[in-house]
Amino acid sequence: MAFETANQLQGDSKTYAVSPEIKKFTLSDMGFVKTNAGNFSFERTLDPEDPYNGIKLKIVFKSDLKTFKMSTITANGLNKVNIFTNKNADALVEQFNFLMDNFVERKVFVRK
Repeated sequence: MAFETANQLQGDSKTYAVSPEIKKFTLSDMGFVKTNAGNFSFERTLDPEDPYNGIKLKIVFKSDLKTFKMSTITANGLNKVNIFTNKNADALVEQFNFLMDNFVERKVFVRK
């Protein structure tokens, strides 16, 4: 998956774009970790029942904070998952929306 200025998850009707007001310290406050390549990575489980082996939301910002990539993946990180058609869709989508609402509120993303 390539870095882009706007992304959406498969099955989602909302698109998220990088906020023009994004700051590096905000990413750190929100749980992003700086990688060896200088990018900012966020990985959090969406499954409230299984926090260690559940489906995860993964977001990676390029070091210049102009582009990012976003996906939902299995616990081992090898396969992409469509949370909107999953058997636990209600809980997964609720957690995803909660996280994304926080990112929008903190000016990491803007909804399109």
